[in-house]
Amino acid sequence: MDRLTLESVMDYRVDMRHCRHLLCGGSKSFYAASLLLPGFYRAPATALYAFCRIADDAIDEGNDPQRALDMLNRRLDQIYAGRPENDPVDRALTGVVERFDVPDTLPRALLEGFQWDREGRRYETLSDVYRYSARVAGTVGVMMAVLMGVRNAEALARASDLGVAMQLTNIARDVGEDARAGRLYLPLAWLEQERIDVDDFLAAPRFNEALGKVIHRLLDDAETLYDRSVSGIQQLPRSCQPGIFAARSIYREIGRQLLRSGLDSINTRTVVSTGRKVALLSEAIARVRKPGDETPVPPLEETRFLVEAAERVETITPFFAAS
Repeated sequence: MDRLTLESVMDYRVDMRHCRHLLCGGSKSFYAASLLLPGFYRAPATALYAFCRIADDAIDEGNDPQRALDMLNRRLDQIYAGRPENDPVDRALTGVVERFDVPDTLPRALLEGFQWDREGRRYETLSDVYRYSARVAGTVGVMMAVLMGVRNAEALARASDLGVAMQLTNIARDVGEDARAGRLYLPLAWLEQERIDVDDFLAAPRFNEALGKVIHRLLDDAETLYDRSVSGIQQLPRSCQPGIFAARSIYREIGRQLLRSGLDSINTRTVVSTGRKVALLSEAIARVRKPGDETPVPPLEETRFLVEAAERVETITPFFAAS
């Protein structure tokens, strides 16, 4: 190995350490599940997560979200042009999008979702919640499938289903936290049906039976999407299935635990204990299996644009990642 190549490898290691640090501090559930991925998939997934993390923080915590969004889109322009900023996350992501041919529709849709967050958008129907979830989470599911070389429409549709299901779980878990920050992601039509006044609720968030019914409905919908995601996970490389099954199981458990505890996500924040996570990780390892004969289901209309952007006939060979 010549000196230039050795330096490139060392730079790559440094960049990935930085990305792993962001992952460890940002999502304990995703980090736990990622440990079951082979290194050559875990590394690019970590780079993608790192960009998602810094993008979310830049838009959410800055004084000028539009300026932050413009800056992030310029950074993506440079990444896709192969001329990233001198930043470890940008350098790592450049290698990933080049190696795996990640369509720029996906990260740009993610940024759009973050912008909707900062705008304080509210969502009238479940379809509107899907549209938001497609951007902030369905994109991640599709990008993960792309990294694993799976580009057929059925698998991508199921990957987006899993991402949306996870986001619905997040919404159900964080109702109180979001409300105290002036945010609301539950379908307004559902709240109206339960005679919950939105302005009164945001002014003084409190849990009651009516709100519990709305949260329960959202978790039921997430369960349907979690069930649909299984056939997509089975189309991933066998070495990747435990990690994705683990992520699915851990997030699904958050919703089930919330249900068991009475659906009150105003006064408490549901977490999955370390012991339970370990048990779920062990179960995920045992779930690896070949695809079944399930009848293909079209993607959600709200995620179809992600599937169409990523669909390809060819597959991608694994990306080597130094550990």
